[in-house]
Amino acid sequence: MGRLLRRLIYRFLFDYLGAFVCIQSGVELIGCKQIRISDHSSLARGVRVRSLNRHSNIYIGQRVSLDRGVDIKANYQDIEIGDYTRIGPYTCLSGGSINIGKNCLIASHSSIYASNHSFADSLKNIREQKSSFQGIVIEEDCWLGTGVRVVDGVRIGKGSVIGAGAVVTKDIPAYSIAVGVPAKIISKRE
Repeated sequence: MGRLLRRLIYRFLFDYLGAFVCIQSGVELIGCKQIRISDHSSLARGVRVRSLNRHSNIYIGQRVSLDRGVDIKANYQDIEIGDYTRIGPYTCLSGGSINIGKNCLIASHSSIYASNHSFADSLKNIREQKSSFQGIVIEEDCWLGTGVRVVDGVRIGKGSVIGAGAVVTKDIPAYSIAVGVPAKIISKRE
């Protein structure tokens, strides 16, 4: 009964809510008018999806799975997650523009932060200095292992694999396998 009642209420809250969307209890949603969730997608218990202003939209494609504890926060620009993508437990997406392609696998405890703080002026607190937002693109069919960190301004090419614990600080070409801190390409999938 609770699930049916929530589903009726959600229809009026979201910008768009597709058919057969599963939103478990315990999901936190802020700025629903800027959130679109497509057909057959699922949000597990403990997921947080927050659009913090009316110019920051969040698009969740068809058959997307957000596992327990995933935290998505759109601060200033759009976040888009492509169809058939799975985001593992306790992964964080935050900042400016983030675009994740179709058919991606992002393992648990990963961090995708599309923002950075300036710290050049030592006379000011860092939090008082400007932030930059270059954006992050993860093209389709990528696999990010457990604990991968992706920093602002990076593009990960189609079909790439990023090894567990890697820190991606620069662009990764399509079909690459990259590991380490910072991530370095060790081979190609082609």
